[in-house]
Amino acid sequence: MGRALKGKRNRAIVMTKVCTHGRDKSVAMRQLEESLTRLQTDHLDVWQIHEVIYENDPDLIFAPNGAAEALLEARQQGKVRFLGFTGHKDPSIHLKMLSHNFPFDTVQMPLNCLDATFRSFETNVLSEVNRRGIAALGMKSLGGSGELVREGAVVVTMGLRYAMSLPVAVTISGIDSLSVLHQNLEVARGFQPFSAAEMQTVREGCRVEASDGHMELFKTTKKYDGDLGREMHGFPSSAELPV
Repeated sequence: MGRALKGKRNRAIVMTKVCTHGRDKSVAMRQLEESLTRLQTDHLDVWQIHEVIYENDPDLIFAPNGAAEALLEARQQGKVRFLGFTGHKDPSIHLKMLSHNFPFDTVQMPLNCLDATFRSFETNVLSEVNRRGIAALGMKSLGGSGELVREGAVVVTMGLRYAMSLPVAVTISGIDSLSVLHQNLEVARGFQPFSAAEMQTVREGCRVEASDGHMELFKTTKKYDGDLGREMHGFPSSAELPV
């Protein structure tokens, strides 16, 4: 990525994450320097706390000498422009993070047409983020690994249009091939937001499939939880779990 950015740095919004998982400020600052070195830049545009998904994560992040202090110091040093956090597990954890009234610039959360029905970030977090003037970054628009499409809950174009029609700063959609890149570009270039009535129609069409969370496994299982976070919280790694 650093090589690709050479000569183009001022044309890109560069974001990465800090993965302390409860460890202290010094770990966060070391990770920042490692990221700047790899990206071959002297600053990040966005630096977000990664994977805030455990109930005690906010307590650890805002503890004395925690990751929150690292974010503020990095911005004071001019090494980071905007600060945020990400998570995919439960809206209540996001709200707990926001309750600290930290000057977050961004909040990343799963937003898709099933989310509105089950353990909903759209319903519980998005409006609060918008009220505070924080940029909402939507992710998992098709379920994290495309489950919503593979299981027939929604077609790609409808799923992306729904996510992009929400009041977000950006919809993040994974790209693993040129065909997916072209598919996403086609949706973006011709984007027309759904009306409120159309949004509700999509939600209703997905309601039965959404009702138990089986297509949003990032909320209901450990499948999408990183091994480092599991280790720091005392959970077995993915390799140790039964198949």
